Amino acid sequence: MTETTTATTPATTEPESENVKALTRNWAPPIAYTVLGLFALVVFGILADSATATFGLSTRSDAIQLDPLAVPSKLTSIVLAVGCLLAAAYAFWLTGKARKQPLWLPILFGLLFVMSFLVWAVAGAAISLTGLLQGALALAVPFIFGALCGMVGERSGVINIAIDGQLLFGAFLSGVVASLAGNLWLGLIAAPIAGVMVAWLLAVFTIKYFVNQIIVGVVLNVLVYGVTNFLYGSLLAPEQDTWNSPGKFGKLEIPLLSDIPVIGPVLFNQTIIVYVMYVVVALVHVALFHTRWGLRVRAVGEHPEAADTAGIDVNSVRFRNVLIGGAIAGFGGAFFTLAQQGIFNKEMTAGAGFIALAAMIMGRWTPIGAVFAALLIGFADNLQSVLGIIGFPIPSELMAMTPYLLTILAVAGLVGKIRPPAANGVPYIKS
Repeated sequence: MTETTTATTPATTEPESENVKALTRNWAPPIAYTVLGLFALVVFGILADSATATFGLSTRSDAIQLDPLAVPSKLTSIVLAVGCLLAAAYAFWLTGKARKQPLWLPILFGLLFVMSFLVWAVAGAAISLTGLLQGALALAVPFIFGALCGMVGERSGVINIAIDGQLLFGAFLSGVVASLAGNLWLGLIAAPIAGVMVAWLLAVFTIKYFVNQIIVGVVLNVLVYGVTNFLYGSLLAPEQDTWNSPGKFGKLEIPLLSDIPVIGPVLFNQTIIVYVMYVVVALVHVALFHTRWGLRVRAVGEHPEAADTAGIDVNSVRFRNVLIGGAIAGFGGAFFTLAQQGIFNKEMTAGAGFIALAAMIMGRWTPIGAVFAALLIGFADNLQSVLGIIGFPIPSELMAMTPYLLTILAVAGLVGKIRPPAANGVPYIKS
């Protein structure tokens, strides 16, 4: 539902000159917020039975022990649903004024809606909130690395459909190198190299030879699946002790920070790969929006002709960015092997690269937005496992659909107007 109006301002120095501004009103997000908010109010609140939802705030190993938080499920769900409707009202106001919706608005709405559902679902039972958040972060880590990979490429104008292949090859090579060398750190170094190898093929075919970017990405995914499956069946599985026994990194507690209730065990008792992720997110954000390099990258992605006129080598910038993105994705792939499972399994990424693309779109091609989107998807994915343990009546198969439903809603524009870089996917042929 999009409405376009035209506002004119009176002429100033020249009678024939008018400043015309097109205002586009997209009513889909506020309508979606309202429908979901009313659903939460009625189903999670008004029609729900009165009970108590209990959330554990500490684990047994925490330095500071907190009593579980018990809340009245019906009242709490109603309050959270009202918060959703207030966010919807603000979205309506912004749309009526033809103003851009801030990134925090869909994030806030998503948090309120999910919490309303969570309180309703846990009514009469108890779960560990800390454990739920830990699991959500663990599931979100590959999505975050993959989203950053896609963002670095697409900000310069190259669509990267091969993220899943880069994650998978990073997981594969990190496991093999760590197994042969008997050193997890060497495996970790090999992971970004694997991602760069796949990214180099993507860059050569799409930037140098102008092959369709989406087709090349799909082909590279199939290629990596085939190569890793073949090597797994013929080498890694039969000779597992030699080729596929890397082990995994242990968790490192950061003194003092890990003792903070709730968030301390979640954020600051993690493996080295998660800590590197924090640094990479910060570096990509600063580099893209606060450095000369980032300005050039965004100029190439938005208007390559103008960037070329200003003396920027468009295709060189794109080539480097695709390789940087490949290194990021490859490093993220090592999380599967060296932090999560301690062994490589074929197709172990399970399409994480495509979910990462969705997180990037939901985050509107910004690192911070992509992180929150990936965390929301990881939270929804982990939630179905936790609710299955407490006997939640909704089938787990339906709950497992939640991350993909969120993806569809985001891509459909129901979280706000989403505009990719203007030259995204368009090869640049220097005239």
